[in-house]
Amino acid sequence: MTEAAVIATDQLTKQFDDYVAVDRVNLEVRPGEVYGLIGPNGAGKTTLIRLLAMASSPTVGDIYIDGQPLLRNQPNADIKRRIGYLPDDFPLYDDLSVQDYLEYFGQLYYLKPAQLNVRVTEVLALVSLENKRHSVISALSRGMKQRLSLARTVIHQPRLLLLDEPVSGLDPIARIEYCETIKLLQKQGMTILISSHILSDLEDFCTTIGIMEQGRLVESTRLQSLYRREGQQLLIAVLDNNAASLEIYLQEHPLVSGYERLEKSRSGQAGKLSVTFTGTEAEAADLLRILVTEGIRVSEFHYTQETLEDIFVRLGYRRTS
Repeated sequence: MTEAAVIATDQLTKQFDDYVAVDRVNLEVRPGEVYGLIGPNGAGKTTLIRLLAMASSPTVGDIYIDGQPLLRNQPNADIKRRIGYLPDDFPLYDDLSVQDYLEYFGQLYYLKPAQLNVRVTEVLALVSLENKRHSVISALSRGMKQRLSLARTVIHQPRLLLLDEPVSGLDPIARIEYCETIKLLQKQGMTILISSHILSDLEDFCTTIGIMEQGRLVESTRLQSLYRREGQQLLIAVLDNNAASLEIYLQEHPLVSGYERLEKSRSGQAGKLSVTFTGTEAEAADLLRILVTEGIRVSEFHYTQETLEDIFVRLGYRRTS
C-alpha cells in the first residue's frame, strides 16, 4: 500500500479582494522529500506556505496532511503537532535566555519536563548552540538567532517542516552551516518544504523543485528529472558555411528541445549555438559523430550541465517571451 503524501492540495486558492495570491495549486510532497519552492517576488510562495501552516485560511480548495484534511474553522490540533513552521520573520523574545525560549515553546507542545530537557539539549546540539544555552537572545548574532528559530521549530519533532526563506540575510559561512543542519534533518527522515532565493543552496539538498509564478505552480518535478530535461546544454560552433545545415539538423533531432544563437559568423549566420539536449553524454557523442559524418564541420563541441539558477532564469525568460 502506497504511503499517503505528507502534503497534498486540491485547487488551493487564496484571494485578497481582486488579487489572487495562490491560484488553483495542486501540490504533492511525498514522505522524506525536500521540496524546494522557488519563484520571483510576489509569486505566492509565502502565501502558499502560510496556508499549509494554517496561518491563513484558503478562499477555495483543500489541504491534506498525511492524508488527513484540514477542516475549516477547526483547531486541527492533531495536524498542527505534526508541523514545524518557520516564517521569514522568525519571531524571537529578546529578553529570554536561549534555554528559557526553547522550554517555553516545548511546553506549548505539551512536552513533559524530562522529555523537554532532553529535547532542548538535542536541538541545541543540532544547531551548534550548546555554548549559548544560558545566553540572552538579544546578545546573539543574526545567524545564531536564525539557528535558534530552527531549533524552536523542530523541538516537538514534527513530521513536516515548512521553512520560508530561512537563510535570508545570512553571510556565506552562516548559510553553509544552516544548510548543513537542514541536511541532518533530511537524514533523520523529516519531510521539508523550503522556499529560498538562493538556488545554489537548494540544489545541494532538494529532491524536488516547484516553480511558482503569478500564484500558480507552473512546474513541479524531481530535481534530477529537471536537469535531464532542461539542464543539459551543448555548445556547438561550426565553420561559416555549415551554420544553416546545423540548424536544420537540430530542428529535426528528437533529443534537441531547443537552441539559442550565441554568435553570428562573418556571413551573418549563427556560427555558435547553445543547444538544450535531453539525451545522455553518450548520445551527445553520437550527435557529434553524425554531424561530422554528414559533412558539418564542427569547430567546437562542449557538453555542460546547467545549474538550477541557469535553468530558472531560462525558463522564466521562456514563459514571458
